[in-house]
Amino acid sequence: MNLKQLKSYLPPPEYPLNHIASRIPLIAPRMRIYALAGVQLEDSSTTTIMLGTEVWSPKRLSIGAHSIVGRGCVLDARGGITIGRSVNIGSDTILQTAKHLVDSPSFEDAYGEIRIEDHAWLALRATVIAGVTIGEGAVVAAGAVVTRDVAPHTIVGGVPAVPIGQRPRDLDYELGYRPNWL
Repeated sequence: MNLKQLKSYLPPPEYPLNHIASRIPLIAPRMRIYALAGVQLEDSSTTTIMLGTEVWSPKRLSIGAHSIVGRGCVLDARGGITIGRSVNIGSDTILQTAKHLVDSPSFEDAYGEIRIEDHAWLALRATVIAGVTIGEGAVVAAGAVVTRDVAPHTIVGGVPAVPIGQRPRDLDYELGYRPNWL
């Protein structure tokens, strides 16, 4: 058996992160493991990635201080994901930076960075696709599918997401939810 054949039997490097580390019930050791895996955490003592979240390409994921990623999210950072400060990402949210080009005869893949700016809030089960920026203070409603950039302080909802309101511009808070056992 050659090296290429042997590698085909090995799990991807994210396997232990997504199937073991993401299930550690204590937040501090779990966050240390994410940092060791390459996730760029501005402040690992104030950032929370809750149980069951999958992280693909951890070295391409950056998360600001006081940000919270809910339970069971999928952070596909192959195209790069940057999450700002005091960002709240609801449970079961998907940030998908990879896609296939439907017009490609060879089913070519493509990648695009996702940027989520400070004080943004992505509610439960939102989906954000490759190449999208969620502006500062913007809100993505539960279940929305974001296919285009969201302007700062804009509230969007629906499939595909469209503007449905505005949020105040004077946001000045730090998220502090950090349970030991989630």
